[in-house]
Amino acid sequence: MTSTQLTRNQTLVLGALSQSDAPLSAYTILDKLRGEGFRAPLQVYRALEKLLEFGLVHRLESINAFVACAHPHQDCCSHGLTAFIICESCGKVTEFHDHVIEERLAGFARDRNFQPSKTTIEIRGHCEGCA
Repeated sequence: MTSTQLTRNQTLVLGALSQSDAPLSAYTILDKLRGEGFRAPLQVYRALEKLLEFGLVHRLESINAFVACAHPHQDCCSHGLTAFIICESCGKVTEFHDHVIEERLAGFARDRNFQPSKTTIEIRGHCEGCA
């Protein structure tokens, strides 16, 4: 997915997330984009839904916020497994991908005839700067 294939609203939402140093809630995104003509949460949620579908953003379930994907164009990372470390003090989020973890979890599910649709790992704690 290239930025030329995104709608105006999707591009603006992705830009807000890409420029942010911390995860953003949908309402924070709305506040940031009011000057661009955003008036309703539904505008943000529709854009986020498509950006999630395209693998360009991720939802952090534990804090109900969104971040831009750190590696949206890497074919090796199918977004079957998404993992994050989240600093509880400063809010910094780092996305990572580990093939060993992904293979072990896939094997665990396969051994139990389980068909996962999504796997997200969120590790919460304190980053080096806040520890």
